[in-house]
Amino acid sequence: MQTTATATAAPTQTQTDLAALKARQQAAWASGDYAIVGTTLQIVGENLCEAADLRSGQQVLDVAAGNGNATLAAARRWCAVTSTDYVPALLERGKARADAEGLDVAFMPADAENLPFPDASFDAVLSTFGVMFTPDQERAAHEMARVCKRGGKIALANWTPEGFIGQLFKTLGQHLPPPAGVKSPALWGTRARLEELFASKGQVEASDRMFTFRYRSPKHWLDVFRTWYGPVHKAFLALPEDRQGALETDLLTLVGRFNRAKDGTMVVDGAYLEIVVTRT
Repeated sequence: MQTTATATAAPTQTQTDLAALKARQQAAWASGDYAIVGTTLQIVGENLCEAADLRSGQQVLDVAAGNGNATLAAARRWCAVTSTDYVPALLERGKARADAEGLDVAFMPADAENLPFPDASFDAVLSTFGVMFTPDQERAAHEMARVCKRGGKIALANWTPEGFIGQLFKTLGQHLPPPAGVKSPALWGTRARLEELFASKGQVEASDRMFTFRYRSPKHWLDVFRTWYGPVHKAFLALPEDRQGALETDLLTLVGRFNRAKDGTMVVDGAYLEIVVTRT
């Protein structure tokens, strides 16, 4: 139990900065409509559930679930799934998908850095391109490990720094510098950082994986991400009109570096790291 002094102590500058950053991130992910992009990533959730070797009847938590790709994949395997995110609108989109498929899933707003569950509540804890964006990385890793049973699995899909989405965020950062002192989300896509976060909590296994972005054209991709993908949507809104063109040019140049289609469409391989931590 906290003492009165601890409970009422003023937050430190770092805590205050992280809280402010989290509020801005929440607003960014709530802007646009991530579900339109997220739905295209469904195969990642399916593959992650296979990597975690889920079994029927297991208690599964999806953290920073977005519109529920890993949630639905686990529910299709007859697991008892709780889907959480700090953006209620995304949970509503996930619920609509679950209802359409007749899947029984519990949906609950929750902060990945302060999960509202007792210790050792779940057989498996999942996150696809979600928990990697938490401001306090150590706290988020601690929380995922805390609610996972010993012998259970923590399974993650995280974009790599060198891959397409890692480079997308690097490009955004060249136009809107990220907050000072905050670790890059792309670190979650490196083996070294995952060892730092989870080696004391279990056995870490990581595999290189690829998701292929397929769009009608590079311009179509840009239109979709600029309109619906929160971080890109917010970046354009934050820039004055005379600087938005430069960001657009840089993003299309980035696609050109990765695009392997020669027919005017966009086929871009996006590298990510698939991680399974067996809790000890």
